[in-house]
Amino acid sequence: MAVCPTQFADLLTPKGRRVLEGRDASLTGILKTGQRFVAVTGLLRADQSRRVLGLLERDVLPHLTVMEQPIPPEATWWQKRNYAELLPKSVRVRTATMASPRSRAAQAARRIGLTRMLASDTFGQFARVLIGREVHRQWGTQILCYSPGDYAGPHNDHHPEEPEGRDGYSDVHLTFSTDAVGQQLMVYEKHGHFTEQANLRTLGGVTAYRLPFWHFTTPLQARPGQAARARRWVLLGTFLDVLPRR
Repeated sequence: MAVCPTQFADLLTPKGRRVLEGRDASLTGILKTGQRFVAVTGLLRADQSRRVLGLLERDVLPHLTVMEQPIPPEATWWQKRNYAELLPKSVRVRTATMASPRSRAAQAARRIGLTRMLASDTFGQFARVLIGREVHRQWGTQILCYSPGDYAGPHNDHHPEEPEGRDGYSDVHLTFSTDAVGQQLMVYEKHGHFTEQANLRTLGGVTAYRLPFWHFTTPLQARPGQAARARRWVLLGTFLDVLPRR
């Protein structure tokens, strides 16, 4: 049975290898420069990206579960004062939480070697280079799958109740879109305004986030007549900083 590469490094192009080895000055420590978000293409090999996408479509897709949080009615109708609304995070996407090892999606991810690849030391090293900070040697992983109309509303991913995350943490996302996807954008803040955007319709794209910061993902749009095949897969790792001892 076809499986994902054992090491994340096997997905990388020569440019991606330079990033992994810390030899690309434009990306080394990019999230330590004050930049909260970066989107890069050309780091993952096209052939390996198609291979990963094919495995996700074949083996993981049937076992995903819907994560849906609509805007609650009380966000509008319980409001007592003008312009006093508070918008909680709303989202619709399918997911496989890797922390549930007995779930069918997690079992499928293990069978195709995806779990092993996302836990490989070269994925951790790649993330550390982008982040520019020392991070824990274990990190959380997740699979997301956006279909037409799926989105994530404005949110900041701040976790002030978590000691290891309240002062900031980092995500690294790998994106694998089918050719039926027309558009999906990431819109994010700069100087307090939603003025920035990035196209997430990529096959083998890499995005890195220094959280918290405000952002949202627009509803996925399919190419005309291609809605049934339009999906954007996201493989993500969440990396917590190693905090200095007190």
